[in-house]
Amino acid sequence: MQFIVKRDVLLKSLNFVQGVVEKKNTLPILSNVLLQLKENKLSIIATDLDLIFHDEIHDVKITKEGSTTTSAAILYDILRKVPSNSELNFELKSENKLSLKSDNSDFNLLCLPTDNFPTFSDEFEGPGTSLENKKFLKLLNKTKISISNDDTRHYLNGIFLHLTTAHGRNFLTGVATDSHRLSSSSLEIENNDNFSSLILPRKTVFQLCSLLTESNEKLSMQTSENKIKFNLGSMKLISKVIDGKFPDYKKVVPSNNDKSLVVPSKEFINSIERVTSVSLDRKEGVKLAINKENVQLSVNSANSGEGNEIIKANFNSNDLNISFNSKYLIDIASEVEDKDLKMNFKDSVSPVLIEDASDKNSYYVIMPMKI
Repeated sequence: MQFIVKRDVLLKSLNFVQGVVEKKNTLPILSNVLLQLKENKLSIIATDLDLIFHDEIHDVKITKEGSTTTSAAILYDILRKVPSNSELNFELKSENKLSLKSDNSDFNLLCLPTDNFPTFSDEFEGPGTSLENKKFLKLLNKTKISISNDDTRHYLNGIFLHLTTAHGRNFLTGVATDSHRLSSSSLEIENNDNFSSLILPRKTVFQLCSLLTESNEKLSMQTSENKIKFNLGSMKLISKVIDGKFPDYKKVVPSNNDKSLVVPSKEFINSIERVTSVSLDRKEGVKLAINKENVQLSVNSANSGEGNEIIKANFNSNDLNISFNSKYLIDIASEVEDKDLKMNFKDSVSPVLIEDASDKNSYYVIMPMKI
């Protein structure tokens, strides 16, 4: 096995590999990246057994075909420190030694046999669903803030992707909840009877967001009974889906919250961040004292002090006092595109519906806190 490849081209691919490879070292081979030279291309493959990243590099000079696996983290670290636009000369000297030369640098990397590397199939039946890259990224970003970290309810550890219809239009809808807050965002698509509802795992969501942020290639997805594949130019991301039933989230979405508060989004975020500065624990609640013309935000920490601030707002009801987890409020408000954020209340203890006038296909629900 012997080849020459540009440092920047390989580094871009290895950057995505870092989010996939197993860091805990339970199986050493899962910390490695598979380099495979075949049919005039270099394939880069990494997996943690639940998620597979596969990329193909065609801009490569191949002297001798072959394959090996080496530490993804070490190879990535070397390439980061090698000058940009450098040529990398790789040669497999033996089954367990890979030579890497570039300019005045010379490395010998330890390898593990490819026989130990997990095999996988990327054959998916049926046509894929084409998605607009940046619109799907927006859907993921708006919903991922509410993904649960509670492993005891594994079915909440991802985004529930499913088809919905409204006003005769078809949508791919993503929903996530940790039972304290809920995010929903939808993307209009052509009707697709091949797509089955699934729960996309947290790690896959964040890795997919990285790929979509860096790439403008066309995106398509295909599903099977327990897997999903995303095709993005030369890259593929194949993931297991979460085995479980997502709860009926529509039951918790308020439908009769008639007390509406409209507040400037950026000013609201900045004000929350300022008043919570007095608290060392950012999970402490922020109190909102709302009247028709303004909102007083306050944080009172027994250990570090208190902070208060008043911002102008419009409220269509009588005075209301309510408290929230400040981080949850900031996370949601940061995803609102409109200059104003609209919060719809029923009372001080019921779920609150948050809407974005600039994105009618997204909404958020947040539970108040007791302070």
